[in-house]
Amino acid sequence: MTTAGFTTCLWFDGQAEEAAHHYVSVFKDAALGRVVRWPEGGPGPAGAVLTAEFTANGQKFVALNGGPEFTFNEAVSFQILCSDQQEIDHYWTKLTENGGEGGPCGWLKDKYGVSWQVVYAPLLDMVADPDPEKAARATKAMMGMGKLDAAALEEAYAGA
Repeated sequence: MTTAGFTTCLWFDGQAEEAAHHYVSVFKDAALGRVVRWPEGGPGPAGAVLTAEFTANGQKFVALNGGPEFTFNEAVSFQILCSDQQEIDHYWTKLTENGGEGGPCGWLKDKYGVSWQVVYAPLLDMVADPDPEKAARATKAMMGMGKLDAAALEEAYAGA
């Protein structure tokens, strides 16, 4: 196994290149890579996109036009750790636009059906706090939210 980490393959039904361009426009440290097209005589139409490689937040992905057999579901999601409300708002807005939908506790589905968790990074320490009252307040506050509100989480955690 290579030491270069993992590449996540995302299966699409004809939107692989479009999705790759979208994710590159949303995330930092992002770039479009190689786009592979079906050759003459391949199982797909000659010239149609088979795969589109891209990086997003420095992570490697390949978008595959695999067809309608498989679709995304919440069993797999990607966490985006955000340092402040501005980052939360950016990712929430960009990933829910044009047909995406918000869900509970910072979760959302983008327009392709990919699930994301837009997380206020300090929340991870809040809910794991050894003080059970602080952890419970932060958890309860999070459970009542769609898009996370960093200030409200901080206030709940502090007992304000």
